[in-house]
Amino acid sequence: MPEAENIVRIKNINVIYGGHHAVKNVSLDITRGEVVAIVGPSGAGKSTLLRAINMLEQPSSGTLEVGAIRFSVDRNLSAGELLRLRRSTGMVFQSFNLFPHMTVQRNISLPQMRVLGRTKEQADARTAQLLERVHLADKAQSYPARLSGGQQQRIAIARALALDPKVMLFDEPTSALDPELGLEVLAVMRELAQEGMTMIIVIQGEELPSLYARSCCAEQCRWLAPWL
Repeated sequence: MPEAENIVRIKNINVIYGGHHAVKNVSLDITRGEVVAIVGPSGAGKSTLLRAINMLEQPSSGTLEVGAIRFSVDRNLSAGELLRLRRSTGMVFQSFNLFPHMTVQRNISLPQMRVLGRTKEQADARTAQLLERVHLADKAQSYPARLSGGQQQRIAIARALALDPKVMLFDEPTSALDPELGLEVLAVMRELAQEGMTMIIVIQGEELPSLYARSCCAEQCRWLAPWL
């Protein structure tokens, strides 16, 4: 049986702010199609570690590999390197970060046109597919303010998927939502997991463990019990 392919490799990553060691010597290997939860209390460095994977936070030292992209992170990356990395990693934040003056369709299509060079027709066609995928096909011409929080977060997921990432990064994607709306988002995430999307998810606790293949305690940098 062939060995599973590592799509993300993090080796000895450190993030230091002044005298505060936010992320301490973390090393992780994540295989293609795996769903990993980073768990721990507030202030444990969970979100900092996640943001370091696509260089929204600048690590102090270490090595990062996403797909075929590999580099030491203790230097400033070029604009081209950052673009390659961020095209490989789709990021979904706690807050939805949608453009309020744009329709749902425009929110999802514009990044495709700007980053991938797709025509408007190509981008809109892909947007329609993604809206079907997150069960919001009827919201293409709606504005974010007309949507519930759960719907906005599903739009944010569709926008991240629009750039065809190899890995999806979720920073507490349901923490700002009421429980019922959070379940809508988790249902979409489960579907992505079933389709084989590699996902790294920051959560506060070990809720709904059946979603995750395994979990990592950010504070102690060790693997916890696997969940299937």
